[in-house]
Amino acid sequence: MSKYLPFILFTVFTNAAAQILLKYGMMQLGNLSFAGVNPIFKILSIVFSPFVFLGLLTFVVSMASHLYVLSKVELSYAYPFLSLAYVAVAVIAYFVFHEDLNAYRVGGIALICVGTYFIAQGGSAVHEEAGTVAELTKSAAHEVSQ
Repeated sequence: MSKYLPFILFTVFTNAAAQILLKYGMMQLGNLSFAGVNPIFKILSIVFSPFVFLGLLTFVVSMASHLYVLSKVELSYAYPFLSLAYVAVAVIAYFVFHEDLNAYRVGGIALICVGTYFIAQGGSAVHEEAGTVAELTKSAAHEVSQ
């Protein structure tokens, strides 16, 4: 198991939390109409409404965490874990927003979980052990020149 898995899961759950906050924020705003209102003012009022703004900030935290993870492990290992955010959002939306969680969605969630499990079992090369891309490129160029 990757020692960076906690950071990957933090990224997943902050991503899911951002979606929930954005949904709740938009529900609080109700039906939006741009009629007779400057569209820029309306967009700013949406962005700076409390839950939407908090959701956007949570996305920034999630992205910062994801960038850290990408600096440590392979993209092909880290990125598929983000699909677990779909699982978290579906479950939370079921309980919080009373959204439908039918057999097709449950089946899809199960497939996502199984696929993520297989990806996790494949492991990842840690960039610190393999060296940075710049070091690897420099090393390869040096070998070619000799």
